[in-house]
Amino acid sequence: MAKTSILSELVSYQENSIVSSQIINKKTGTVTVFAFDRGEGLSEHIAAFDALVYILDGEAQVFVSGKPFRLKKGQMIIMPAGKPHALKAISRFKMLLVMIKS
Repeated sequence: MAKTSILSELVSYQENSIVSSQIINKKTGTVTVFAFDRGEGLSEHIAAFDALVYILDGEAQVFVSGKPFRLKKGQMIIMPAGKPHALKAISRFKMLLVMIKS
């Protein structure tokens, strides 16, 4: 069933937390919206698939292979498969994560 949504409204900020809502979960990939409180983050890890991060609100520091990237609302980055990456909230931020598995 088709329906419209405002991505940034699919998750709400929660104090000292990371909140997520999966929009699509298919064999070939996933689409998830996240809300990070200030100072929260994801520790360095490696994914087997490419991942696209699009900032919906706020500001984040994204590290890919140790290189820092400061992203603000409206910006995106592709984190290549097999490369270590991490995320840290500079301010509260929301992001769309698209994982392509094929």
